[in-house]
Amino acid sequence: MHKPNIHKLNKAFENRVRLGIMSVLMVNDSMDFNSLKDLLQVTDGNLASHTAALEKEGLIHIKKEFAGKKTLTTYSATKVGVKAFEEHLDALEKLIKRKN
Repeated sequence: MHKPNIHKLNKAFENRVRLGIMSVLMVNDSMDFNSLKDLLQVTDGNLASHTAALEKEGLIHIKKEFAGKKTLTTYSATKVGVKAFEEHLDALEKLIKRKN
């Protein structure tokens, strides 16, 4: 029996919120803070901490600008993030499809 190689799974995507963030950003060029928060049904602080962690890893880009007097924060996946997430999904797919 061939053992699955779980070491190819990316630890950055183990958390469900981070997995959700990356999933959304893979199919959208960018997403603003409130839309992402509502879509994932998370708190402000929860989203902020997880996006900060993904940004620190170089997986997403956070852009802050002003719309009038309000701050507008948008997120997008970086090229590194897209590649890392695709590799993570590929590793998951191989685990799921492996032969016993």
